[in-house]
Order: sequence, then C-alpha cells, then structure tokens
Amino acid sequence: MAQHPSIRLGWLKLLYAYTVAGAGIFGLIILLIPKTFVALFAIPAWEPFLLGVVGSAFLAFGLLGILGWRSPLQFIPILLLQMAYKTAWLVFVFIPQLFAGSPPFYAWFVAAVFLSYIVLDAIAIPFDRALGVKTALA
Repeated sequence: MAQHPSIRLGWLKLLYAYTVAGAGIFGLIILLIPKTFVALFAIPAWEPFLLGVVGSAFLAFGLLGILGWRSPLQFIPILLLQMAYKTAWLVFVFIPQLFAGSPPFYAWFVAAVFLSYIVLDAIAIPFDRALGVKTALA
C-alpha cells in the first residue's frame, strides 16, 4: 500500500524529536532548577506556581513527543495543540509587546523558538488527515 503524499513521516519524527529535546529539556530545567532558568534568561521573578505550570506543560509535551516519535500519525493532535498555543502566544502576547516597545531578550528567544516549531509543524502535519478533510489525492 502506497503512503499518502501528504504524510511526511520523516518530518513528523523530526518534529517529535525536537519537541522531546526542546520542550522536554526546558520543562525539566524549569521544574528542577527554576532559579537557574530564571537567572539564565534574565527573566523577572515569576510566581512559582505559574512557572511550575509552564514547566509541567513543557515536560508533558516532551514526554508525549516520545510517544509521537513511536507512533507519528496517532499523536498529530499534540502537534496541532503545540502549533495553536505557540501561534496564539505570538499573536496575542509577543506582537502587541513588539508594537508597545522592545521586548526583552528572553521574549525574542521564546518567539524565535516558537516560530521554528510553527514552521516545522506547518511542514510536518498532514492537515488533510489530521482535520479529516478529503482531498483529490485521498
């Protein structure tokens, strides 16, 4: 049976590995050594419970990325959620701050990382399959 042309398993696996490495490692750092994380990126002091939520969410994405790497098509919703929240952050948090003044270094770093995930998500996700849209190729 031929693989559907919209499915790029190599790209999907790359994105899951990137999620494990990026989100998983950052999540662990935030949860295990939050003061180091805050100091490393010169982030103003955060409320520890909110920082814990961010770290936990990142770690969860990293752990789910392991499952996605093993079963790429079954875990596409994780990539869609990742793409959605990162896009929302850029649109509703970063861009307004950009127009209001110069965002701090850590915001530029987060924006660059989030943008890289969004671009890779857009390349890797077979949207027709993920959203149940029938195409002429299906």
